[in-house]
Amino acid sequence: MSLFEVVCILLAGVAAGTINTVVGAGSLVTFPTLLLFGYPPVVANMTNAVGLVAGGASGVHGYRRELAGEAPTLRRLVPATLVGALAGALLLLVLPAEVFEVVVPLLIGLGVVLVLLGPRFKARAARRRAAGATPRTHRVALPLLVGLTGVYGGYFGAAQGVLLVGILGAMLPAPLQTVNGIKNVLGLVANATSALVFVVVVGSDIAWWTALVLGTGALLGGVLGARIGRRLPPPLLRAVIATIGVVAIVRMLFG
Repeated sequence: MSLFEVVCILLAGVAAGTINTVVGAGSLVTFPTLLLFGYPPVVANMTNAVGLVAGGASGVHGYRRELAGEAPTLRRLVPATLVGALAGALLLLVLPAEVFEVVVPLLIGLGVVLVLLGPRFKARAARRRAAGATPRTHRVALPLLVGLTGVYGGYFGAAQGVLLVGILGAMLPAPLQTVNGIKNVLGLVANATSALVFVVVVGSDIAWWTALVLGTGALLGGVLGARIGRRLPPPLLRAVIATIGVVAIVRMLFG
């Protein structure tokens, strides 16, 4: 790795750790960055999953106050996420690499759309809370939907957090910051589960030095996201993420 590559990947990790904690779409920064430096898509995805675990951990730690009293909710939703992420990671390993190369541009495109629609999810949840509505927690539907986001998170995961905020905000009677804290825990579970599968099954295919650099940046980013992320202009974040996502799609399709 050249010094330029190290710096770029480190900064991408910082950005991803911050964005994952605040928004939930950091892989739209790191995955395209790895592609730009020539990593094959599947290798980039696995390396990305391993590297971002550190950022998820620091982000969850930063939201520990918002998570106070949410243990019962997490006990119901964490297993669903874990099972879903395990299935998604195994799909990545079982399906041919050509399938990933075809599907990933679609997933990135979906992620970009979800990021851009994120304010609508949040605004809808905020209106319901302001009107005094208390959404009923659907004991079957909520774990099922969260489990499906876990499958997505285990397979690729970009913008999984946006999906989770939309689902949790609509179905849990909790403040938005608490919802964001729960989202960070579930995102970490999905990320760590897929990373563990990749390490155990095909550890030799992971770019370990790159994962270390990425993880260092993500760790710092998670701390920054928890401390100052709420002050970052969301429209600007979404614009940057959308632009990077479009660049990644163009590169994968025509590069």
